[in-house]
Amino acid sequence: MRNHAPIDDYLRPGVLVHLVGIGGVSMCPLAEVLQRMGLRVQGSDMNESAPVQHLRQLGIPVAIGHNAENLGQCDFVIRTAAAHDSNPEIAGAIARGIPVYERAEGWGAIMRRYAHALCVSGTHGKTTTTSMCTHIFLAAGQDPTVMIGGTLPALHAGYRVGKGDTIILESCEYCNSFLYFFPTVAVILNVEEDHLDFFQDLKDIQRSFRRFAELVPPEGCVVVNADNESAMEAVAGLERPRFTFGLDHEADCTAANLNEQGAPSFDVVVHGAVYAHVQLHVYGRHNVLNALAAASAAYVLGLPGSAVEEGLAAFTGAARRFEYKGRFHGAEVYDDYAHHPDELHALLTTARTLGYQRLIVAFQPHTYSRTAKLFDRFVEELKLADVAVVAEIYAAREQNTLGISSADLCRQIPGAVYCPTLAQTTEELRALARPGDLILTVGAGDIYCSGEQLLETEGAQ
Repeated sequence: MRNHAPIDDYLRPGVLVHLVGIGGVSMCPLAEVLQRMGLRVQGSDMNESAPVQHLRQLGIPVAIGHNAENLGQCDFVIRTAAAHDSNPEIAGAIARGIPVYERAEGWGAIMRRYAHALCVSGTHGKTTTTSMCTHIFLAAGQDPTVMIGGTLPALHAGYRVGKGDTIILESCEYCNSFLYFFPTVAVILNVEEDHLDFFQDLKDIQRSFRRFAELVPPEGCVVVNADNESAMEAVAGLERPRFTFGLDHEADCTAANLNEQGAPSFDVVVHGAVYAHVQLHVYGRHNVLNALAAASAAYVLGLPGSAVEEGLAAFTGAARRFEYKGRFHGAEVYDDYAHHPDELHALLTTARTLGYQRLIVAFQPHTYSRTAKLFDRFVEELKLADVAVVAEIYAAREQNTLGISSADLCRQIPGAVYCPTLAQTTEELRALARPGDLILTVGAGDIYCSGEQLLETEGAQ
């Protein structure tokens, strides 16, 4: 949208804003923050939901369904990324000359009002690390405002609206959304090939992360993973204060006395001195790195090591991140959001260390473009399972113009089972399950429903 004025001009008490897709994971907290700033807030969503009901309880009117009449006399519109120009409300706003801004622009403008804006980015690990940061800042009594791309059990939601001077946001690179942000501390966990329906290649992705890091002011800090070569390339020569973390390369923050038997424990060492001792309650080397990233952010923002210890000790994982769901016929069922080969590798290699007799993975690829571009890597990672049950590709925002199917993956994976529907996936898991198995439902779509349906059937414990 070519708006004549920046969104900041509209963030004033009494101004009426309409949010299209107001019930979304980052739109709902945005509505609440705007209301607290004194704006009059209204919105629309396609479905009734708990977030919609919550907003109504706050006095925010929400219409169900999209209609140009829902705009009323609003002064400006903020839209979710899924609301395109063809949306009736967006088209109606354009026709009436009402300014339309992106969700990320709204968050970007808001974070400028906080003394500290901690933005967690990376191809993967964002939700877990943002959640870890939230636990640490809560333990430190900072009362942060938080926006996470998933549900955090401690919040019973994916966000919180605090009264402190810190805002913590999961910051996504897709469509360069995070370039609307104004981080004072930018965390870069990793930079890998993903979202190749938008980015041209890895170099293009690195350029995006470089621009993100350059948004940090000279008095801020870029926290980056020294073990991730691509991330380090992205920030090479950056004229901003930089703070590194890692396990395998020299870094400002690292782990000493690391015990990886079961849930990891270790000392967080900063510049050679012990900053905190951490006992995690989540598994895997990747979560050690996530914890080091969160501890690094806490350190550069002046928090005591005791807050890191207390916060991480209380963290048991975000929803859909190796989340325990229940038992079926003696098998333990877990769910995970992993939808990139690197995430699959971290998840499955960790799962194989947990002592189960068999690892059964029900995987649902996410988007046709990602499956096609990273096909060989998905094949190799799924071979780590004893049995791979592969559901059909979750389309998300795409049409299958590539003519690709999960059946193509299965042909390359010995013993793999192709399931065209979630119902067939559930039936296959029901037939396979036996005592001693670890069953993982994995993917960013609705594969979790298959595990939940399995547990709802007769015989679930």
